[in-house]
This record gives sequence, structure tokens and C-alpha cells, in this order.
Amino acid sequence: MALVIITGSNGLIGNEAVRFFSDKGFDVVGIDNNFRKMFFGNDGDVSLVKENLLRNYSNYKHYDSDIRSSEEIIEIFKVYKNSISLVIHAAAQPSHDWAAKDPMLDFQVNTLGTLNLLEATRNFCPEATFIYMSTNKVYGDRSNSFKYIEGERRFNLSKDNIYKLKGFDENLSIDQSLHSLFGVNKLSADLLTQEYGRYFGLKTITLRGGCLSGPTHQGAELHGFLSYLVKCAFLNKEYKIYGYKGKQVRDNLHSYDVVKAFWEIYRNPKSGDVYNLGGGIDSNISILEAIDYLESKNYHLKYSVELKNRIGDHRWWISDITKFKNDFPNWKVTKNAHEIIDETLEALISSNN
Repeated sequence: MALVIITGSNGLIGNEAVRFFSDKGFDVVGIDNNFRKMFFGNDGDVSLVKENLLRNYSNYKHYDSDIRSSEEIIEIFKVYKNSISLVIHAAAQPSHDWAAKDPMLDFQVNTLGTLNLLEATRNFCPEATFIYMSTNKVYGDRSNSFKYIEGERRFNLSKDNIYKLKGFDENLSIDQSLHSLFGVNKLSADLLTQEYGRYFGLKTITLRGGCLSGPTHQGAELHGFLSYLVKCAFLNKEYKIYGYKGKQVRDNLHSYDVVKAFWEIYRNPKSGDVYNLGGGIDSNISILEAIDYLESKNYHLKYSVELKNRIGDHRWWISDITKFKNDFPNWKVTKNAHEIIDETLEALISSNN
């Protein structure tokens, strides 16, 4: 039987992938040591997700292993080397603010951890497909260098900008911009993943995600803006907006659509390729627009606005997903930002009843 290894298996993308591939009949091996709780406190705790997966999926095997340890990763790959057909690397320290607090740990998790997994794949299952969840932060603040028009509720690119109609594509420069340490470490892992495809011939794919969200997202103040914003509105907790007057725009992609992308890649793997992956032009929202939508659902959000934006934060980010859709024509965005908010509210209501 085919087997998939999923790192960060209790996080947003990881647990969605566990459920999807388990339902497809795969044996699933998850690696997750709940570092998210250390990063973000109780808001980031995924221990209940782990319990639910183990209770509901008999074909799921969990390891509380640390991807920073090559020895721990090698031991897992040794056990399953004859069955591994897919490796999904979704584990990360995901906050550019948090990375500045402990650059060494961020490097170890985001860069060294990725190298450990690539080496294990090369040595024990070189025919497996390897999917790395990168980030749009690899482009640094390059997107801020363009001219924007400030509207009432959002920023927009100027009408003559080549990226206005579809968003930013994979040719946007990754060089000579402010990345944050998180962005640099993710970029290092991004390039390593590409190189293991191009140099060693592994079937590696790098996905540069925009804002990824969904009802199982454990959003926290420093990561997962849409999930955390909805949580604050639901719990009557004050939300703090950092800069841009709340008019910064993000595209949002549902975790199920991310995992559907994994499935299409598994069915038609590439080698060393890179794709932007997000909600694109059809699923994007500003913070103020998200607040407005919550108001329309009778959820009032208390918020304050800091004048200073986060270092390197994007004023406007929409992913051009044309390349991915062209190479994987069976894939599409099925849920927009409003639907993601609806599902997140439904999950919060259910968990608090």
C-alpha cells in the first residue's frame, strides 16, 4: 500500500492532508512535535488535533519527532523506506515576527529541517514525490516597490501595473529586498528543494503559499491573520491591526484546496519546479473588508490600529496561480475568502457548544 509522510501533520495544512490521504486509502505517517504551542502559546496548541486524528484514522501513525534532528528523521524513513511514495513537508516556524526573537531556532526548523527531509528522501525513497510548502515571503517586500492607490477599504495596484489583473507570478524577483529572517530561512529551504530536483533528479515541487486558512487553523496573533481575526470577533477579543490602516490585501486559499493541489502533483509529479499558490484574484480580502463581512454576520470586532506596519509586511499580495492551473488543469480554487470565514465561524460555534 502507498504511504505518505507528512510533517507538521497536526497543523492546518498537515491535518487536512492526513484526512485527505487517509480517506484515499494511503497509510499516513505524521511528524509533529507541537512546537506551534511553544511558538504561539495556547492559541497555537495542536494537541487536540493529534488526538482526533489518531482516534478517527486507523491508518494514521504519529511521531512526536523533531525535524531538526537528522537521526530522528532517518529512523522514521528507515522503517517505511519500501513504502514511501509521497513526502509532504508542511512543518515550519511560520511567523516572520517570531523569527526575529530566535533566529537560530528559526533557521534550524525552516532550513535545516528541510535539508534533513530532503536527504532522507534522497537516501531512502528517491522515487517518492517531495512537496515543500514554501511561502510568498521568499519574495521579501518586493511587492511593496510598486505604485498603489489607496481606496476606502483596500489598497490596489495602479491601473497600468502588469500584476494588477492576475497578481504576482513566479518571475517576481527574490533578490535585493527586505525578507525578514523567516523569509530568508524559508527561501534557503525553497532553493534547497529546487536544487534536489534539478541536481539530484528528485521529484521535488515547491509551493509558495499566500495566506492559507480554514476551519482547523489554530490562528494566533503573530500568524494566521484571517483565522485569528475571526476568532477575536467570535470571542469578543480585541484585534490589533499593524500598519496600512487595515487596508492591506491578502489572497486566501482554503486548506482543502491546498491538499487538492498536493493530489494533482502526486498524480503528475515534476522535478525542481516552483509555483505560487494562493486564492488568486478570485479569493482575496483586506483586513477592513474582512471586518465588514463579519459585521454583516452580526459579529462585531473590537480593534485598534498601530500606525507602524510589521517589518517587511506586504501592502498587497495576490498570487498569480496561472502557472499551476496550466500545469495541473484539474485543480481550481473552490472556496473564496468569505466561505473560509463562514466555515471558520461554524467550527468555532461547534467547538463552543
